[in-house]
Amino acid sequence: MKTDAAIAAFALCAVVLLALAAPAFAQAYPARPIRVVVPWPPGGITDVITRSIGLRLADVFGQQIVVDNRPGAGGTLGSALVAKANPDGYTLLMDDIASHCISSTLYTRLNYDPLKDFAPIAMIAGSPMVLIANPTLKVHTLPQLIELAKSKPGQLNYASSGSGAITHLGAVRLLRMVGINLVHVPFKGSIPATSSVIAGETAIAFSTIPAAVPQAKAGRLTILAVSFATRSPQLPEVPTIAETVGEYDLGLYSGLWAPAGTPRDIIARLHAEFMKAMGEPKVKEILAANSAEPGRMTPAQFGDYLAKEVRTWGEVVRAAGVKIE
Repeated sequence: MKTDAAIAAFALCAVVLLALAAPAFAQAYPARPIRVVVPWPPGGITDVITRSIGLRLADVFGQQIVVDNRPGAGGTLGSALVAKANPDGYTLLMDDIASHCISSTLYTRLNYDPLKDFAPIAMIAGSPMVLIANPTLKVHTLPQLIELAKSKPGQLNYASSGSGAITHLGAVRLLRMVGINLVHVPFKGSIPATSSVIAGETAIAFSTIPAAVPQAKAGRLTILAVSFATRSPQLPEVPTIAETVGEYDLGLYSGLWAPAGTPRDIIARLHAEFMKAMGEPKVKEILAANSAEPGRMTPAQFGDYLAKEVRTWGEVVRAAGVKIE
């Protein structure tokens, strides 16, 4: 009995010591540089935002924020790297939220779970896309496009940045909602997809505001609608897709994750500091230049949002019949 009592006492002491040590560990964090893996090439919106925030946080933390670009396989290579990293707060993932959530259904062999293997920290920022059309279609609104497509079933096409990309599946989601049939034409990237609409090779596509607005002003494109649920401050006169079809919210949302099992105090500090950085003037300038808006969710709210996105995009992927080995 004495032995059992001694073991119980020792176990209790260990629990108490761990509880006392956790806040101290968080308080000392970070004690070395933090690596943020961006699973996309340099120059994209997720990369640009990560680097701008990293400069601010380096001053706050007194440690370097190392941005590590690991592109490939639709963001899954870099994500897998973080999923398997030590959950100590020194290896983080900054990824496009839709791509992260789409992966769970899109890939037949994914060696990590987008929900279970990561601890959500924050939705960092979101940038809406715009639905663009070639001017020769002579449509200026989404309802006009729907009417035209219904009169020519299967005769119009749409461009995307690749099969399974957000620009592809976002279009599939929209076409299903309004009941029209267009032919998918995938390209290797968003720039050639947008260029194909300008050239008249394809009828419509999703593009970014910075890429589309100059072309629209020059008369080479028509902007039909904005993909966010609310109108964009940059294009207040352009209606949202949701105004025509109901619940629809699509954008280039960037999120921050840590490996599952990262201490809660570390998650809380990272969330707080990243949110503060979003309010810095220089970061605001970067966001405005990319037509992006800061995210406002707690880690718990972000986790709930991710679970919903996995379900939503799973339905779209299955409807599109797309699978990547």
